[in-house]
Amino acid sequence: MIRHLIAGLNKRFGGGKGGGQGLNPSAAAAIAGVAFGAWALSGVYVVQPNEQAVVTTFGAYSRSDSPGLRYHLPSPIERVEKVKVTDLNRVDIGGATGSEIPEESLMLTGDENIVDLAFSVQWRVSDAAKYLFNVKDPDDVVKAVAESAMREVIGKTKLQAVLTNGRGQVQIEAAELMQKMLDRYGTGVFVDAVQIRNANPPKDVIDSFRAVATAGQDAQSLVNEANTYRNRVINEAKGDASRIVQSSQGYREQIVREAQGEASRFNQIYGEYKRAPAVTRQRLYLETMERVLAKSNKVLVDGKNTNAPIILPPDVFRARGGGAQTQSAPSAPAAQSSNAPQLPVPVAGANP
Repeated sequence: MIRHLIAGLNKRFGGGKGGGQGLNPSAAAAIAGVAFGAWALSGVYVVQPNEQAVVTTFGAYSRSDSPGLRYHLPSPIERVEKVKVTDLNRVDIGGATGSEIPEESLMLTGDENIVDLAFSVQWRVSDAAKYLFNVKDPDDVVKAVAESAMREVIGKTKLQAVLTNGRGQVQIEAAELMQKMLDRYGTGVFVDAVQIRNANPPKDVIDSFRAVATAGQDAQSLVNEANTYRNRVINEAKGDASRIVQSSQGYREQIVREAQGEASRFNQIYGEYKRAPAVTRQRLYLETMERVLAKSNKVLVDGKNTNAPIILPPDVFRARGGGAQTQSAPSAPAAQSSNAPQLPVPVAGANP
């Protein structure tokens, strides 16, 4: 190649048969070397961090280069094309607000209703070689795949879910289906996100649909209020029932304790009775009479072995207030004569 270059230079500068001194061979060689060096250095290139380089040899794919300082054989042997792989691209389906495209936005749902849905797709290049050689118009390909995937997902979803809380799931399923289709076509495109911008019933029935939705919300509100009232009443009933059960358990425990105490007291009295029957009978008799005659204005006198008259103080027969206690007068010694006046004393009984 260099020899042909030198021969051409000699011919141009008169070094051929036409005569003339011509070009010095060493100078021609130097010029040829400089030209070759410049041609060789033309293969040096830089790939930016957000790019991926695709190198072709005589038009056929050769390799892909990552960011940094790179080299390829000079043209026309090898050529390089850089593709931005980190930049996000966006495709809108269904038109924009105020300029809707019904042919793209009207879709049939799984319950045979029609929804007017507009959405956007954000995508980026994942494989620069596939993107350059397999995709002619990336925006059109992504748009066609996105519309097809979304129609398939909407066709399996009910209208109410699309309009309310099912949008997130629809977006996820549509993005996954789009990615599978793009990978199958070998486009080298990665779907970053699918976002539903708006979803409404068709304009002709939107007022009626909103009325139905409002009625449904009112019905749900009434159901929630009824459930709240039911829960409150049930909780109050449970609280009352628990309180009654606890009160009953407390009363039962009290009765059982009292019965056990009475039984224990009876056993103790019975033990004392077995040891001293007469004394026990006497004590029981006195306690019973005291309890029976506690509020009676009477004096009980044991007249057994008593010969002398018993003189009681005048205040014994005064009216007693409340729980007057029965007083038992002791036998008085015969300190006065037998002719002293004696007050009548009611005798209620004698010791057993």
